[in-house]
Order: sequence, then structure tokens, then C-alpha cells
Amino acid sequence: MKNKTAMMEFILMGFSTNQNMLILHSVLFSCVYLYVLIGNILIIMITTLDQHLHTPMYFFLNNLSFLDLCLISTTVPKSIVNTLTKRNTISYFDCVTQVFLVSLFAIAEVFLLTVMSFDRYAAICHPLHYEVIMNRGTCVWLAIASWVGGGVSAVMHTAGTFSLSYCRSNVVHQFFCDIPHLLAISCSESLMTEIGPIIISIVLDCCCFIFIVISYVYIFSTVKKIPSTEGKSKAYSTCLPHLVVIVLFLSTVFIAHLKPTSGSPSISDLVISMFYTLLPPTLNPIIYSLRNKALKMALGMLLEGKLIKK
Repeated sequence: MKNKTAMMEFILMGFSTNQNMLILHSVLFSCVYLYVLIGNILIIMITTLDQHLHTPMYFFLNNLSFLDLCLISTTVPKSIVNTLTKRNTISYFDCVTQVFLVSLFAIAEVFLLTVMSFDRYAAICHPLHYEVIMNRGTCVWLAIASWVGGGVSAVMHTAGTFSLSYCRSNVVHQFFCDIPHLLAISCSESLMTEIGPIIISIVLDCCCFIFIVISYVYIFSTVKKIPSTEGKSKAYSTCLPHLVVIVLFLSTVFIAHLKPTSGSPSISDLVISMFYTLLPPTLNPIIYSLRNKALKMALGMLLEGKLIKK
């Protein structure tokens, strides 16, 4: 305990210190953030204002868009400000907050994507009982459970990470306070206080992934029995994009937390972390909007002002 030093701030090294790379980073991140901001806010507005979209699928999509907006807002704006001001420090309290919020939104998104796969399973495999299975009360409770599950996991991760001592270095080779990189610079001899929550999260993520895979096995086996080609294509266009997002999101989360992390800079670590913090919020508006006629029609009505008048 005598060797334990109170860490007042961390240094987020992020990307290259080369001036051209810093400009490219700030411009790229600003464009991505602006796009995600506009895309997800539009989805939230459309699914809230249009009465025809008050169904379980769009209710969960509304929640997913809000989670994506929160997840990217936790990391990207701070990174942009640091790049523009050339000040890479983050206070200890802000780092704790960032770890908590990233864990909350990322884990809640995993649970919500699992719930959305169950919703698609119920809609396609049990269409006659769909309204009974996915009634309003069930949808609300499933959404609340996703948020609560994310919150409990975030508390465990944050408490486990910051119960460790940081006395060797305060340099984090990442563009945000990422748990694996914080563990890499910890001088605590035992990391079990945080390894435990990571193992629990990995087990839960594996359970979610297995549940999703089983759901889609049943979904695709049911879709094959649909006689019309139009019905099959509609089912595939609804389910396949959702499956792509899940695979990309979970695979990068697994890699980020299972890959050995060193205290030295690594471009692969930066790319992996960008995948699970930036890719889902960026892809979701494209996947769920461009291929969805109901959303495109509602967007047209919103732009014409008809949706707000209604």
C-alpha cells in the first residue's frame, strides 16, 4: 500500500503524433460523428413520431439508435477535442466515467441485439402468436433488462478496474480509457478484481451469441419453407443485416478483451477498438434505414413536414 500512488490523470496517446495524421484523424472522426448523430437522431424521431412504426421491431430499433448515439458520444468528441487542442490528458474522474459509460452502452447493446434476434424469431417462426409473445409490456421489460444488465456489468468493470493501483505509468495507448489498456499499465500484482468481471462478461456474451445463433437457425429453417420468393427476400433482408452487425460487434469485442495487450503502442489495438466503438453506430443507420421501405417513407414525410403535423 505504501507504493500505491494516487493517479490524478491519464495521457491518451491515441493516434500518431504526426501533424498530417492528427488532422486526418480529427476530420475523419468529426465526419463519422456528425453522420452518426444525424442518422440515429432521425431514426429516433421517425420511430417516435410515426404511429405506424410503433411496433416491437421499431421500438427496439429506437433503443438501439439511442445506445449507439450514447456509445459514440462517450469516446469520439473527447478524442476530437484532444486532437484539436493537442492536449491528450484525461482526468482520473473523467476516465472512470468513460469506462463506466462505454461498458454500460456496449454491454446493453449486446443484450438488446439478443432481444432483437428473439423478436425476429417470434415474428417469423410464430407469426400467429407474435402479438401475444411480444406485447407492449414484454417489450418494455426486455428493454429495461438490457439497460439494467449493462448497468450492473458496468459497475463491476469500473469497480474492478479502478480498485487496482496505477503507479508505473499513466500513458494509455488508446484514444479513450479502454479497460485492457488500463490493465496493461497497472502495477497491481493481482488483476483478479477485474479479470473476474471480464470472464463473466465473456461468458454472458458467449451465451448471447449462442442464443442468437440458435434463433437464426430456426429463423432460416422457417424462411426456407416460405413458398413465395418475395416473402423469402423480405425475411432475409430483415434478418441478415442484423446478423452482420451482431457478428462484427461481438467478434471485435472478444478480440479486444482476449488479445494480450502491452503497454506499448499498437495500431491493431486502435483499429480493433474503433471497430467495436465506431462501426455499429455507423452501420446501424445504413443497415436499418436504406433497406427499409417503411423507414424511408416515414423519412420522406418527416422532411416534408407531414409527420410532425400528424
